[in-house]
Amino acid sequence: MTMTNLLGLLVLLLGGLALVAADQGYEGYRIYEVTPQNAVQGKLLHQLSLEGFDFLSESRLPGRPSRVIVSPAQLETFETVLRGQKLAHTLVNDNLGASIAKEFALRQLQRRLSPITGKGRLSTERYYTHEEIINYIDDLADRFPRRVFVKTVGWSFERRVLKTITITNGDGRSGKKVIFMDGGFHAREWISPAAVLYVIDQLVEQFEQNADLLEDYDWVILPLVNADGYEHSQSSTLSRMWRKTRQPYTYAGQTCYGADPNRNFGFHWNEEGASSNPCADTYAGPTPFSEPETIVVRDLMHSLADRGVMYLTIHSYGNYILYPWGWTSDLPDTWEDLDAVARTGAEAIKAVTGTVYTYGSSTNVLYIAAGASDDYGFYAGFNISITMELTGAGSIGFNPPVTRIDEFVTETWIGIRAMAEKLIEIY
Repeated sequence: MTMTNLLGLLVLLLGGLALVAADQGYEGYRIYEVTPQNAVQGKLLHQLSLEGFDFLSESRLPGRPSRVIVSPAQLETFETVLRGQKLAHTLVNDNLGASIAKEFALRQLQRRLSPITGKGRLSTERYYTHEEIINYIDDLADRFPRRVFVKTVGWSFERRVLKTITITNGDGRSGKKVIFMDGGFHAREWISPAAVLYVIDQLVEQFEQNADLLEDYDWVILPLVNADGYEHSQSSTLSRMWRKTRQPYTYAGQTCYGADPNRNFGFHWNEEGASSNPCADTYAGPTPFSEPETIVVRDLMHSLADRGVMYLTIHSYGNYILYPWGWTSDLPDTWEDLDAVARTGAEAIKAVTGTVYTYGSSTNVLYIAAGASDDYGFYAGFNISITMELTGAGSIGFNPPVTRIDEFVTETWIGIRAMAEKLIEIY
């Protein structure tokens, strides 16, 4: 069977994965690791992602594995694709639903054993709620009033407050350069806000060790962009793999929720790599900036652009440090500076932990994905714009087991600190 025939079969047989999961949970869903051996196979995997398969991580590079969720209804067709294209693959989870149920049971136990008051330092022993994150940064502003400033910058669709924390060295100098950082674009990527919280801890609680990063730069951090989706993903086992925002849209007589906030930015919006189907995980939204959450990020970028030097957004997963462009395989004129910063982060992580991060432009390393925040940040005036896709682990992938959160966030900090040092050297 040719690849064209296989893809035609997929279109006929596949239902929308997100819809099935939302209605029936994930019992019997599987996770496969699939490794393309050539460009044709890499293109096929990307096409599968556009036809309804939910990829946890995706690579177009030969020899680099991708991970994909397969529902019971999709299984026969998927195995036909594997056989027909002789795709190297491994079954890494034979029942996603059971893994999610176990994760939730452990999480509920941890929350009972270690309730959070919102005062003092957060540990790296569990994942926190939106409310706990907000309480934490508010408390930091109370405890470090000369160095930390918290500001309400907007509201989510479901009226959850969105706040930034600005971290300075307290010397009172105005007009410093800015590093703008955010996390939690995609709801299910819980390790992203966890890593951002660790960066905040290092810059505030461990100030003496990191004062050099704040001498000429202020850090403005939005810890959790997609607050509604994040809370939804924590609400039950049925919604654990939720990715998008939560604004409802009507499509073909049914209600589908949310847009992909990382396809909703108004720079090459809704081009290749984004979907016009409101039920798809990569739905670009009905218009650019249709989501209040992406409006907040956009407005922050423009308000900071005259001082902003670096925009850094944290995602999961796949061991990548990516820079523009994501809408085309062409490189920006200043790609060498972008590459130098990304390379420095990757080399620092490898030197300390041995973990290998692939770095390069988003399209050339992964795939075209238009309308993303890193492209918009670069377009808005930030000299350096980076997406960091963290290491995955565990039976689900997006979140390391809680016993390994500390390992992963400290590794992430190694790369971020090195990139910041390189930024200071260049600019």
